[in-house]
Amino acid sequence: MSEVVEEREYPIWFSKWLHPFQLFLQHERRVSEYTLRNYTRGLVVFFDYLDKQQQWDRRLQSVNLKIARDFVIDQQRRVSRRTVHNYVSGLRTFFKFWLQRKEIDTNPLTGLSLPKLMKTLPAFMTEKQVTLLLEGPKKRMERREIEPFEAWRDRLAMELLYGAGFRVSELIGLTYGKVSFEEGVARIVGKGGKSRVCPLGKVAMAVLGKWRDEFAPKTSYEDPVIVSNKGTVWGVRQVQLMLKKYLALAELPMDLTPHKIRHSYATHLLDNGADLRLVQELLGHSSLSTTQIYTHVNLARLKSVYDQAHPRA
Repeated sequence: MSEVVEEREYPIWFSKWLHPFQLFLQHERRVSEYTLRNYTRGLVVFFDYLDKQQQWDRRLQSVNLKIARDFVIDQQRRVSRRTVHNYVSGLRTFFKFWLQRKEIDTNPLTGLSLPKLMKTLPAFMTEKQVTLLLEGPKKRMERREIEPFEAWRDRLAMELLYGAGFRVSELIGLTYGKVSFEEGVARIVGKGGKSRVCPLGKVAMAVLGKWRDEFAPKTSYEDPVIVSNKGTVWGVRQVQLMLKKYLALAELPMDLTPHKIRHSYATHLLDNGADLRLVQELLGHSSLSTTQIYTHVNLARLKSVYDQAHPRA
C-alpha cells in the first residue's frame, strides 16, 4: 500500500470501510496517488464532520441525503467550490463501492445538488516558452551547475511530458518494457486502467536513446525510465520540484505545473491541425467533451488576436 494510505492512523470503525475502498481504488481503478489522496481527504473531512455534529451512529446505513446536503452547505463556508466537488466525487464513489457490496441499501448522495463551478480555460505555454524550458538542462550543464546524468534525465522527463502528453503518474510509472524503440511509441495504462499508445516523437526518442545508452543504470523490461542518481524511481514531488527549477531559469510563470505541460501538448496539436478525436485518443480521455475544452482555448486565442489586430474589433 502506498505512503498516501499510511499517512494517518484511523479509528477502527472508519478503517474497516476506508482501507478496502483504498485498495479498490489502487488495484482495480488504478487511480493516481493524487486522486487517492484527495478521495481519502474528502472521506476524513466528511466523517469528522458527522462525528462533530453527532448526527449519526457510526453506521453507513444512517447516512442520508439530508446529512450530505448539510455537509455541502457547511463546506462551502470553509473551502472552494472545486474542493467541495472533489470531496463529493470521492464520497459518491465510496458509497457506490459499499452499495455494490450490499453494505448499504441506497447511495445517500443520489440526487445531491452541488454549487456550480466557474468555467475556466486550461493554462498552457506557447511553443516559444516550451523551447526555453527544454533548453534549461543544457544551460545548467554548460554552467557546470549539474552533472550530465541530471541534465539528460531532466531533459528526458520534460520531453516526455510535452512530447507524449504524459500525466506525471504515467511518467514516473514508465518502464523500458512499455517503450517500443522500433516504433517510437509507449504503451501506457492511464486513468481508470484505460490503455493507449503514445507516439513519443523524434526528439524525445533521440533523448531517450542517449539516456538509455549512456546514463541509465538499468534498462531491463521492468526498470523505470526516470530515476534518481541512486537508481530509485522518482515520485510526483521530485518531478514538480525539478520543473520549478527550469521555470525559474527560463523566467516563466512559477504556477506552471507538469499537468499544464500536458495542456500545452494538446493545445499545440490542435493549433497545428490535429483532429479533435485523435487528440482525445492521445490524451486518454474517455469522453470527447473533456477534450473539447482545448477548442475553447483556440477560440479564445483567435478572438484575442482579432480584438488586438482588427480595425473594427
